[in-house]
Amino acid sequence: MRSKFDNLLQVAIQWHEKGIGAVIATVVETWGSAPRRVGSQLIVSGDGKMEGSVSGGCVEGAVVLEALESLKDNETKVLEYGVSDGDAFAVGLACGGKIRVLVEPVGKQMPQKLLQELVDVISKDQSVIYEINIKTLQRRLVYNEYEDRVRKDRSGFAEDQITFLNVYSPKIKMDIVGAVHIAQALVPVAKIAGFSPRIIDPRESFANYERFGNIEISNDFPDIALTKTRPNYRTAVVLLTHDPKLDDPALHIALKSEAFYIGALGSKKTHQQRKERLKNSGFTEKQIDRVHGPIGLDIGASSPEEIAISILSEVIAMLRGVK
Repeated sequence: MRSKFDNLLQVAIQWHEKGIGAVIATVVETWGSAPRRVGSQLIVSGDGKMEGSVSGGCVEGAVVLEALESLKDNETKVLEYGVSDGDAFAVGLACGGKIRVLVEPVGKQMPQKLLQELVDVISKDQSVIYEINIKTLQRRLVYNEYEDRVRKDRSGFAEDQITFLNVYSPKIKMDIVGAVHIAQALVPVAKIAGFSPRIIDPRESFANYERFGNIEISNDFPDIALTKTRPNYRTAVVLLTHDPKLDDPALHIALKSEAFYIGALGSKKTHQQRKERLKNSGFTEKQIDRVHGPIGLDIGASSPEEIAISILSEVIAMLRGVK
């Protein structure tokens, strides 16, 4: 999943081109209570500015100092911090866990041409893997390989334990069927979490930019919209109209797609009726069981804002394989 830090690498290029200098720090391995996922990045300029994060603030100060030394010496480094280290308290990991961070100066070590190619691919919302052998420091971009890693958005070391693979997957999309009050609450929190939401509702008085701001809006009927842009393995489909005339045709398309999440608003009784309709339409029990209903994690949510949070939580749980 990508987020508001999507343009970090582009900023690193800008710093390098201005002659300030730039270093890219990447989490390559974690153990225990690590605050950031493998693949998370921090960029550091030659004058000490930083963007992004490799921890929850625990080791950033130490990494910045190492990054500046790396830039000065034009040297790629692999740093390791952990509670067992003598300087654990100094770097702030007294809460436990270990973290390894790859530090790469842009220039001779991280070629600008390769970095620009990576940025260009990411900007097109295509999948790509940045591969580096941490012993030989050979680097390349990998396309159409490591399919399982791309699908799971899982960066990490290859089996040889010396080749690090940083996965840049397309943005997670969220197709929200029904421009209702819950959708108005769901769109902003989904965007904050790094999703790219789309509102689908043929009722233009509901689905408009005045109510939802500058996001993608389709006023096609849901089944038509989902046929034009079919959900894939990076798409969550959220149905909120509570109207079978709109929801059911959309469900028929979603259930025949690779969408990693499908959820529909409604009570247990409503969901049971929905399942019966799907069964009568020829869908199998296995297919029907893909539909989460009632939608969202059961956190006792009542307001539109709380329901939106419960929905997003369930979507993320499915994305990360914990539900």
